[in-house]
Amino acid sequence: MPGASQPFVAIERVSKTFQADPRTPPIAVIDDISIAIEKGELVVFLGPSGCGKTTLMRIVGGLETATRGRVLIDGEPVSGPSRQKGMVFQSYSSFPWLNVLDNIRFGLKFRDDIDAAGKERLARHYLDLVGLKGFEDYYVNRISGGMRQRVAIARTLAAGPDVLLMDEPFGALDAQNRDFLQAQLDVIQRSEHKTIIFVTHDVEEAVFLADRIFIFSARPARILEEVRVCDVLPPERTLEHKDSEVFFKLRNRILGITRAQALRTEQLMMGGNGAP
Repeated sequence: MPGASQPFVAIERVSKTFQADPRTPPIAVIDDISIAIEKGELVVFLGPSGCGKTTLMRIVGGLETATRGRVLIDGEPVSGPSRQKGMVFQSYSSFPWLNVLDNIRFGLKFRDDIDAAGKERLARHYLDLVGLKGFEDYYVNRISGGMRQRVAIARTLAAGPDVLLMDEPFGALDAQNRDFLQAQLDVIQRSEHKTIIFVTHDVEEAVFLADRIFIFSARPARILEEVRVCDVLPPERTLEHKDSEVFFKLRNRILGITRAQALRTEQLMMGGNGAP
């Protein structure tokens, strides 16, 4: 992606420690991480479970506070949650008492930049964008898990965030739904040009989706390597790219790095000093 004098999202020397009990020493989770993200990029935080990647994403979202360092979005420091930052989690976060379209409309509830007619157009636009046209009147407890996650993505996009934060959103899905939603997210990214931070421990998913991948070490999290996927794979990808030699080689190289860090994380856990 082209550079800029000031990145759209700037993570500046962020560190985080947790201390559940004052009688015990604090646990270092993130150690002095700096990342610059340009507007419209999709970056992936990749690393083993418990390494701190979700904690860093939550700091960007204003749900956690850094112990040291800061995060800026469009030049403004992050001081808490806001509509500027939309979040999609692994667990399905739809409202079961609302149908599909009303769930998406809920994302527009607090927007005062468009009128009622504009909100209705947007709700139906995002319904179509995530491939749920024809299901608008279904209640979410009557549709599949993959469809419920599409509802959550549409509702979050409808709220108009500048940054979309996605914490292993496809992790609970079967392989077929996971592949479909990965491809769907690529379509959404090209259509909406959102800045996306995507957290995963799945190497193949990271390579398929990312412009850049930041590989996290075992806790305390540091950046082991930045991988510019966009230099070796086209920005517009289909599932067929997963069968290419370039994809296979890049996936295997990254897999070797992450397996070593997963082993290190397991050793830390067995030592009784688990990450929050």
